[in-house]
Amino acid sequence: MNTLVYLIPIALLLGGLSLAAFLWALRSGQYEDLDGASWRVLDDGDGKPEKQ
Repeated sequence: MNTLVYLIPIALLLGGLSLAAFLWALRSGQYEDLDGASWRVLDDGDGKPEKQ
């Protein structure tokens, strides 16, 4: 029973930290361009057109 005195505040603190991190990600625009990220995975990144 004594461990619940420690575990409940720790769980609430971790939940609050994760909520704060999620809200920060929303405000900073991390979820704005979801399609661009999927196209950047396929890109070489060298800036040269492919030879065919």
